[in-house]
Amino acid sequence: MTLDKRLGLRFLPYGANYLDWSDMSELRHAVEQGVLFRYQTESESMASLLERRVAEKLGAAHVLAVHNCTEALRLALVSTRPRVGDPVHIPAVTFVAVAGAVLSTGLIPVPVDVDETFSLDTSLLPPDTQRVIVAHMEGTVAGLPEGVPYVIEDAAQALGAAFPDGRRAGTRGYAGTFSFHHNKVLTSGEGGLLVTQDPRAWEVMRCYHDHGSARVPGRYPTWNEGAYYGENFVTSEEVAAIQLQQFRHLDEILAGLERHYAIACEELPDRSDITPLPRAAGDAKISLRFRLESRELRDAAVARLTERSIANWTLGKYLLPEHPVLTSRRSLYADGFPWNLADGVPRGISRDGFARTRALLDRTLCVPLSPELSEADQRIAAKTLRQTLETL
Repeated sequence: MTLDKRLGLRFLPYGANYLDWSDMSELRHAVEQGVLFRYQTESESMASLLERRVAEKLGAAHVLAVHNCTEALRLALVSTRPRVGDPVHIPAVTFVAVAGAVLSTGLIPVPVDVDETFSLDTSLLPPDTQRVIVAHMEGTVAGLPEGVPYVIEDAAQALGAAFPDGRRAGTRGYAGTFSFHHNKVLTSGEGGLLVTQDPRAWEVMRCYHDHGSARVPGRYPTWNEGAYYGENFVTSEEVAAIQLQQFRHLDEILAGLERHYAIACEELPDRSDITPLPRAAGDAKISLRFRLESRELRDAAVARLTERSIANWTLGKYLLPEHPVLTSRRSLYADGFPWNLADGVPRGISRDGFARTRALLDRTLCVPLSPELSEADQRIAAKTLRQTLETL
């Protein structure tokens, strides 16, 4: 009998397994108040409380709760006060939302090739680079470029991860973004956070996210003198309340992932054709990543794992230079904006046309870890994985 059937498990990632009505005191309070808009609560709003707790936990000076991580990326970019058509260098391997955030802000995404860990290769950046988005993919803490004025950390998959110096992922660059999407470390279905240490950037971000003005709780709406336009990215109280419940379990989830990772590493089969990719001490260990000898062996592993109901995924869908959003350069604007401003901006930066990266992606396989399992069940899961890989 497979592990999921024996334990009655559903394939829910990370924080989703910790959603519990009995643990939802913040959500009950928000509903009982009958006010789900953050700027009309009589006491401290759930959104403000969330922002304060996240700031304390991550060591961030300023935190802003928004609808999702894509909006957080857009806010971070807008706050740099760019010119339309400016290039933004992004990893060649990441979710398309990164490119979408750049384009919807009127800027041009330039995919930059990655290293062996699928982190942006900072050595390839041009010397005059102004804006870079660095993605901490799969919880792996990526290196940040030096001398770039605006480094935005996409930490959507790395909440709680840390750099070697102890600072949390998302807090070292100009701004950091986080996601509460269903498949992330913590979840509220959707939801996002934006953090920065820069007070001037913070003022722009919080105004733009609510129609161009900083709001006074309990006196909505108020307008800044000389207000500029903005959008509505304001989170709601019920979403912030769920995120507060999730945030209470962050350390527990990270510890469970760490324990499962250590157990799984002890059980990995001794095969020269299947190599586990190492994880650094500060990484959020949301998965085991394997580099297999060939695409054929990788596909065989996918089939065998799926047959045994062991969750797994590959990363080829994250190769942005081959994504239709970038290859077609289509636009909903009649004049092709912002692609019509892309003359002279390279389509990508790579030493070999991304050939090495394609080959690495073709041989890479990820298996999620399960923080909610007991140590005994994590050992069963690790043995099941080992036995499955040994049969290839």
